[in-house]
Amino acid sequence: MLTPSMQNALNSQLNAEYYSSYLYLSMAAYCEEISLKGFANWFRVQSQEEMVHAMKFFNFILDRRGKVELKAIEGPPIKWDSSQAIFEASLEHEKSVSQRLNKLADLAVKESDHAAHAFLEWFVTEQVEEEATVDQILQELRLINNNPTGLYMLNRELAQRTFAPAPAAAT
Repeated sequence: MLTPSMQNALNSQLNAEYYSSYLYLSMAAYCEEISLKGFANWFRVQSQEEMVHAMKFFNFILDRRGKVELKAIEGPPIKWDSSQAIFEASLEHEKSVSQRLNKLADLAVKESDHAAHAFLEWFVTEQVEEEATVDQILQELRLINNNPTGLYMLNRELAQRTFAPAPAAAT
């Protein structure tokens, strides 16, 4: 069973994961709008991954006999100044997700909720990869510095990303 504070915190993170999916879908739409279909593909896949994360929280809450409380999802931004700005926003978002997950893991330790802590460790580890991936793309965009050829090549590279759900053991 979940304590009330852990249940509330997990539901809050569930909402944040849905927001992340919504944000990345908005970023995909913006990239489509500015004819960067490869970038749009990358963000669509990112949106799918965030939806999987949300469902992991959804299922964990239910598995612990908690109550899922779905709340309104805040509308994300719909426009950015450049392809670099969109990845800067993505990196800042991932950093904020990392902070949220760290606080949630701290709560699990404080409450001696070992099951929640074990569950959250996967997300904490995943966030290292998420931040590194977005940062790498951002660094490449900074190197490109709006060079059309470089942007074209990166767009083609990002178009190759495909959605690969996490293995069953990680759900």
